Amino acid sequence: MNKRGTLIVITGATGVGKTDTAIKVSQDIDAPIVSCDSRQIFKEMRIGTAVPSDEQLAAAEHHFIRTRSVFEPYNCGQYEKEAIELIDKLLQIHSHVILTGGSGLYIDAVTRGFDEIPPADDNVRTILFDKMEREGLSSLTEMLDSLDPDYARIVDHNNRQRIMRALEVCLSTGKPYSSFRKGETKERNFDTIFILIVRPREELYRRIDMRVDAMISEGLVEEARRLHPWSKLNALRTVGYSELFDHFDGLCDLDTAIGLIKRNTRRYAKRQLTWFRRNPEYKTFSPDEPEQIIAYITSRKQ
Repeated sequence: MNKRGTLIVITGATGVGKTDTAIKVSQDIDAPIVSCDSRQIFKEMRIGTAVPSDEQLAAAEHHFIRTRSVFEPYNCGQYEKEAIELIDKLLQIHSHVILTGGSGLYIDAVTRGFDEIPPADDNVRTILFDKMEREGLSSLTEMLDSLDPDYARIVDHNNRQRIMRALEVCLSTGKPYSSFRKGETKERNFDTIFILIVRPREELYRRIDMRVDAMISEGLVEEARRLHPWSKLNALRTVGYSELFDHFDGLCDLDTAIGLIKRNTRRYAKRQLTWFRRNPEYKTFSPDEPEQIIAYITSRKQ
């Protein structure tokens, strides 16, 4: 197949500086940016998902930022279809498109294709939901660690939807969920360059803690309070909101909730890096190396 253009994946752990790096590259090579962040797509979750600022959005063409509502069901399969359609259209105009964000599953869906996962038994789903309601989400993560440790190591432990989906498949089929996620890569109408942005761990963790403090100053508590009545929606079961919902429900004080947001975000960052490093195609750069990144992209074009 003759490829139409090149998709440049720029990813990394939360807080590493993906947005600024992607904008610098975008401005240099005139490439639009497609977000692959599974939470920045929701318009009601501005502060807690670190949506790019108005200045950042104005600095480059962005897509899939705050385009859906948390009240609309949305999943990775829908994202794959919509993102591929958009990328194909953009590559009719541009030679390059940048895909940036930290959702590894969304990146895989665009670059490899979303695996066909067997349907689950409704009774299994009901049993799991009841168990979670009685014993908490941690009881499901422990079960997943027993049934499918490979997937348990990389999944977001605060993402109820993905944990339950994996367990549904494990219990319905008798096989690990991860065994269904190794299908053949779908043919795409573009080449792909994979770029991983990294920082030293201590520096990354310090940036994460500072960003959480900034979110609190910007009004994250108030944003979460407005969404609290709908706290059981899948889109809202995520780091930064789940901890504050527990605070509103009287399970912890505010300082404890903020501390948990920082801890859980650091843990999420570690799992993100585990996910990305499975793919040997990633070329690693510091966020302070935009010129080297652009040179690498240029060399790959030749």
